[in-house]
Amino acid sequence: MPGQKASEDQRREQILMAACTVAASRTLDGLTIRRVAAEAGLSAGLVLFHYEIKRKLLLALLDWIIGTTLVPPIEVHGRRYRSPVDRFHRILQSEMRRWARDPARIRLLFEFWVRGATDREVGRRLRSGLIRYRQAFLPVAAAVVKADQRRFRGVTVDALASLAVSFIKGCAVQAMIDRDRFDIAAYINAAEAVMSRSVAP
Repeated sequence: MPGQKASEDQRREQILMAACTVAASRTLDGLTIRRVAAEAGLSAGLVLFHYEIKRKLLLALLDWIIGTTLVPPIEVHGRRYRSPVDRFHRILQSEMRRWARDPARIRLLFEFWVRGATDREVGRRLRSGLIRYRQAFLPVAAAVVKADQRRFRGVTVDALASLAVSFIKGCAVQAMIDRDRFDIAAYINAAEAVMSRSVAP
């Protein structure tokens, strides 16, 4: 029945949120079924009912983090931009702020990345998510390059999209390193200064 399925989806979400909290505080190696159950306020048996073994829970957590972090940039509906470059800058600002808001989740993303060096399945899933995220910037980057072909002679759309993602990930890393002292506004201003020299119309 639809109601039962919705309840099951909500329970899985509850478990994954708890798993994220546990892993963020204890690292992936400290993630256990018992700890996740305690964090979620559920029985260990119920967690096992949904995920059976720790490995399945770990992969489900990875997919959940990818699905909630490596999402295409969201633009404000109806917003008007002065130029493709303005649109590019505003999307960068929005994404840098979004990534910097949750350093614990970003740290888990990088922890999965390290694990992916020896765990093929983890590596494959994470690489696919990162590639999709970068590809989401291709249309925006293409519009910037097209708007001023002389200035961007020799600059590929792929390279500009990669640069955008590098700024965003760099922001996340800095926020993760020193959350209390990291100044997101100053970081964005610095990024804007660099980008304006490179891509200003």
